[in-house]
Amino acid sequence: MQALNYAIWLYRNFMKVTLELQLQKILNVSRRLVNEWIKNYLSGGFDALALKLATGQPSRLSNEQKTQLKKYVIAHAVKAQGGRLMDKDIQKYIQETYDVNYGVRNTYRLVRHCLDNLSLYAP
Repeated sequence: MQALNYAIWLYRNFMKVTLELQLQKILNVSRRLVNEWIKNYLSGGFDALALKLATGQPSRLSNEQKTQLKKYVIAHAVKAQGGRLMDKDIQKYIQETYDVNYGVRNTYRLVRHCLDNLSLYAP
């Protein structure tokens, strides 16, 4: 009887590990994350698996400033003397106009957000 219980325990654990490894490969996530999902599911069901939105750090520019930035980007996208608006130009404009420093990556993200949300920040 003890050998049967051990065999069942071994099979269940083997299947559990196999499932975790398959999920890890299919979803391209770490084993730790798969284990966390399983733990959350077992403790709270499907509701515990619901994605929680990460709010992140609030924007350092107000909606009005974002509207002004959008207008600036649209107006200066193509320069009269040739060339186009570069991220360093936008960084400089934000720093000089609003006294806020953004890195290149965040400048790009901010401009993309402003331009993607044209209806929110309509001129």
